[in-house]
Amino acid sequence: MMRVGALKARRWAGLVFAAGPDEGIGLRLVFTTPDGERRDLEDWYWMVSRVGPHAPDGSYARMEFDLAAEPSPSSRPAKSTLVLEWSRREDAVALRAVARAPGRVELVGDDPWGWKARWEEEPDGWRAEFGSVAIAAAFGPSADGRVATVVAWEPREMLSGSAEAVVACLGAENAPLSRARRLLAGLDRWIDDARADWDRRRPRSSGAAEGLVEAVTDNLMWTVLLQPETGRLYAPAGRRWIFPKPGDCAGGDGARVDGTRDGGRDAGAAGDGASEDRPAPDDWTVFGWDSFFNALALATVSGRLAWDALLAGLESRYPNGNVPNWRSRRSGTPDRSQPPVGSFAALKLHLTCPDADALAAAWPGLRAWSDWWVADKRGRPRREGLTPGLLAWGSDTALVPGRKQVPEWEVDASGHQRAAWESGQDDLALWEEAEWDPEREVLAMSAVDLCSYRALDLECLSRIGRILGDPLAADKLEAERRRLVAAMNRVLWSETSGLFLDELPTGHSQRVAASNFLPLIAGVPSARQAQRMVGVLRDPARFWGDWVVPTISRDDPAFDDQQYWRGSIWPPMNYLVLQGLRRYGFDELASELAWKGAVMFLADRRRTGFCRENFDARSGQGRGHRFQSWGPLFTLGAIEEFVNACPWRGLRVGSRLPAFVARDIGGDAATEAAGGKGVGAPVWARIKGLRVGGRVRTGELSQ
Repeated sequence: MMRVGALKARRWAGLVFAAGPDEGIGLRLVFTTPDGERRDLEDWYWMVSRVGPHAPDGSYARMEFDLAAEPSPSSRPAKSTLVLEWSRREDAVALRAVARAPGRVELVGDDPWGWKARWEEEPDGWRAEFGSVAIAAAFGPSADGRVATVVAWEPREMLSGSAEAVVACLGAENAPLSRARRLLAGLDRWIDDARADWDRRRPRSSGAAEGLVEAVTDNLMWTVLLQPETGRLYAPAGRRWIFPKPGDCAGGDGARVDGTRDGGRDAGAAGDGASEDRPAPDDWTVFGWDSFFNALALATVSGRLAWDALLAGLESRYPNGNVPNWRSRRSGTPDRSQPPVGSFAALKLHLTCPDADALAAAWPGLRAWSDWWVADKRGRPRREGLTPGLLAWGSDTALVPGRKQVPEWEVDASGHQRAAWESGQDDLALWEEAEWDPEREVLAMSAVDLCSYRALDLECLSRIGRILGDPLAADKLEAERRRLVAAMNRVLWSETSGLFLDELPTGHSQRVAASNFLPLIAGVPSARQAQRMVGVLRDPARFWGDWVVPTISRDDPAFDDQQYWRGSIWPPMNYLVLQGLRRYGFDELASELAWKGAVMFLADRRRTGFCRENFDARSGQGRGHRFQSWGPLFTLGAIEEFVNACPWRGLRVGSRLPAFVARDIGGDAATEAAGGKGVGAPVWARIKGLRVGGRVRTGELSQ
């Protein structure tokens, strides 16, 4: 099966054709301005004006760019002056790019990841062979501002005989190049019909929910990338989160074939934009908990891709069971993990897109990861907290990779910093109060968030065990969970504060973060305790307000930093707190939280075209990376207001729209609605195309 798509991180404006592990070839766009400046590879990232639709089967995809935008972090693309579209059939792809700005657009052929295959010039096109595939590209007439091509392929076993016979056969009527030429004449109708067809059948939302589903599916589909050595698909934290090859500043994608008709080879090219001051990107990078959140979001459009993303996250684990903070082809973090949300994602995904085979495939990895947290380490559980039975974030110092094996920002990182990275909340103010214990290699505390994640993990694993017919394992996991919940209530609950608080050597911490509400999703508090916790959450002086939920209490000295996890609003924490509110039946508050997050996210997306990493809790303005894979969790939470497969409350269908949600949440209405001010407009919404239940097998062609 040929995989086709923008499957390499720096190819927003290009395609990869992958026939198997480390076998394939690529095409990409290059733009040259009237002043002779070249826009290529990662330049396109800074020029994206709109992330368009992308069908999971590859039948239609669209990306828009602002050719006038300066390719740098300060760019603010405003217009769509280049539209790139492509469409796939079973054994051919049509690609069309139309520019509406001065300059030259050309198509170049390349070899992603340094693959061996090379395009060779033929009359009116290119051809190549790799593995068992013969492939060819035919090009439309040259025209300023327009590039059009059809790429076709077929198995090489159809071409038999001597080398000369194979070459002769390639020019025959049934060969890829001949077929590509024939298809080229109908390219415009092909792509236009594909656009109309996907627009008709794609999942979408309207009314007050306009843009919810599209924001998830469009952004997540363009994030899906390829692991070249295995041929697996995965969903990284984002296209800018592909870590460099340690110690490698010269590698890349190899030489290029020029896109002009002379087919000349740029033999001096450094390949993938590599230089002495800009290392070439590594092949892939999987982040721990990002993978599992991405799987839940992908389920809105493709169950198969959702399971692929989840399994790719699990397959990043080390032999000892650790699903690491991050892992790439050549490096990673064997010393630390990330929040164990994999079993929650797997259980929720199975309820949404049932697949017993995929769930069974995930089970051993989930169990191994669960065991890793409490495995023996010098006579103690690996991540034991101050109180036996509770847990703390840490880092196994002996396993820290060498200086030449990690990105520069991790060189000489302290144990305290590595433990903070394990938490996923890298610079959360709560960690300032916890000292690093060099003997036990953990933060000197019992962490509410990790204990909650652990309780949730054990519960979800127990339920998965029963689904898979392993009641003995399920009983054991549930018993362990009960012991942990009892210890949390005994040690971490503060009746005075009405919250579960971190345990420090001096007693309870008095600093409170959004993650202090995670016991709700894990089912730890009693109904009375949950009421107390929600009272704190609803206090506008601490957490509630126009923009919610900040990562640290509004009355904390760190709140005004609004730097990363010091006050900003983050999609994963909002989503987890939302699940906790739903679990305990705080439906009205959950609905308000879901819609506040969705309105904030969609307003920023419509204004900038971005899919933000986090948001300022004082203004609702987008912050951080402009295209982060888990950004759509804000809208996923609102989608679940209409249909939700919940591990604790079963299938729920129907919507509960808060009064402040206006009929149109775009433009000025978004600002007013996000402030909690009703506009008096009728509230209605509809979501089309979502499925809950059934064995989903979408996306078999390109994905």
